[in-house]
Amino acid sequence: MSITPSNENIIPLIKKESILASLDRGIRLNGRKLNEYRQLSIILDYAKKADGSALVKLGDTGVLAGVKIEAEEPFEDTPNQGNLVVNVELLPLAYETFEPGPPDENSIELSRVVDRSLRDSKSIDLTKLVIEPGKKVWTVWVDIYVLDYGGNILDASTIAAIAALYNARFPKVVKENDEIKIIREEKGDKLPMNYPVVTVSVAKIGNHFVVDPDLDEEGIMDAKISFSYTPDGRIVGMQKSGTGSFTFDEIDQVENLARASSQKILEELKKQLNIQ
Repeated sequence: MSITPSNENIIPLIKKESILASLDRGIRLNGRKLNEYRQLSIILDYAKKADGSALVKLGDTGVLAGVKIEAEEPFEDTPNQGNLVVNVELLPLAYETFEPGPPDENSIELSRVVDRSLRDSKSIDLTKLVIEPGKKVWTVWVDIYVLDYGGNILDASTIAAIAALYNARFPKVVKENDEIKIIREEKGDKLPMNYPVVTVSVAKIGNHFVVDPDLDEEGIMDAKISFSYTPDGRIVGMQKSGTGSFTFDEIDQVENLARASSQKILEELKKQLNIQ
């Protein structure tokens, strides 16, 4: 298995010192406040052949998510619910250190974190993906492609996955004489989404905490924590990365920052997806 370093972005010492000096003044080099998210834009239906898709731009970070829905047998341990499978690919075109080939450990980790946030939040109701109980269910494939690596691809990937799921529609299902026919050429209902979920990442750089770190900030950060939230404020996922550490008090501070940002991102997401 190949190794794709996720933060092998070498920052010159003079730039690192500039970033730290700017943070000491309470502002980031790009002009953002320490708790400020980058601009978010979402283009739905970007991949026309997919059952649902969304292109997400978060500052310089670009992520495309596509949904494909297939009728398959249920998993043995969950005969009465559908299947959800999330895959992430770090495309070589996205960054100079990303390599072609099978998914590496960074892609697999990213896939699992996004999958866990979607699954544990019950954002999508898997029990409503059953076609014939115990025999046939819908499998929802969520394929995520990182197109431009500008930092914080986890938050962008979760947003892209949620947007593509809300955009997706089942193939049409017709029941004739106890026989179920699936007509892929015609679209049916939307997926049974309960609510959106978002992930907010906060990096620790020296004595500072910055929300939604960009590529340069990730290159000099000590550590990072990502929290996933539902609209009612439940934490449904948490991931720590980087070699540095957080004290318990620092985790409380970081979680407060992430929670405040999550509400803003959820409102922006609802607005762009036109959902309640």
